[in-house]
Amino acid sequence: MAEIIQRDGTWTFDGDALRLVPGRDKNVGLLRKTLGELAVPLGALAGISFEQGKKSGRLRLRLRDGADPLLHATGGRLTDSSDPYQMTVDSDRYGVAEYFVDEIRNALLLDEVPATAVDRYLLPGPAVPLSVSAGDGTASFDGETIRLEWNWKTEEAKSAAGARTLALADIQSVEWHPAVGLENGFLRFTVRGAPTKAPPKYDPNSVDLWGFKKDPLMALVAAAVQARLPHPSAPSPTDTPPKQLTPTPDPPPEADHDALLRRLRELGDLHKSGVLTDEEFTLAKQAVLRGM
Repeated sequence: MAEIIQRDGTWTFDGDALRLVPGRDKNVGLLRKTLGELAVPLGALAGISFEQGKKSGRLRLRLRDGADPLLHATGGRLTDSSDPYQMTVDSDRYGVAEYFVDEIRNALLLDEVPATAVDRYLLPGPAVPLSVSAGDGTASFDGETIRLEWNWKTEEAKSAAGARTLALADIQSVEWHPAVGLENGFLRFTVRGAPTKAPPKYDPNSVDLWGFKKDPLMALVAAAVQARLPHPSAPSPTDTPPKQLTPTPDPPPEADHDALLRRLRELGDLHKSGVLTDEEFTLAKQAVLRGM
């Protein structure tokens, strides 16, 4: 087993999975603290790196594309303090960090874990029920239903209709963006059959975010919903290879002409002897003539 303990958190590797526990240092973001301990299976990893600096270094895990609903929902927009797959390492622990990296890389090689994308989530996403208040509203999710409630800062055009309740089955996609500079962030749900181009501050299916401390927690709601939506890379029913049909056998070769003539004589004898009726004889004769 390999383990590294820092103020930023504790990472433990037992050969099958990585256990990531966030630290209590002030530099650890609220999202990481709220998300809590993560268990990352070895098969979800694409790689690990360690970057050294003069005073501190940084361990970074790289997950396979599509393995984690949190990374999919946030699209690489998490800050370093909010990213659960990074750890700050003090300079006196560089040797431990390098040993930790070697252990994981060796395990990836021995298990022949590919670095390619996956078509299903290998991590479960944040636990539910989950409720977060930030920006102009509160987003709650119980695993089946999303509820959006507004506060006194919500635009009247959006709050006039009251709280929104969205069934998971009606959600086509979910998107989270942090506030950057003077541009607000948002948590937006796209409802199947009801697309909208309205800005988040007016969109009743969005929470408008202004860059305050709790904004990143809305990413947890996005991830919890994303984990329960169909994986974007999962094969659709239309991608299923067509059923292999049994090939139609080639028609038998044309019967010998003399054999057909013999068959006609036989039918005539059967008709004369009364074995075949007039109708039966006519039908049988027509079938033989078609063969000729």
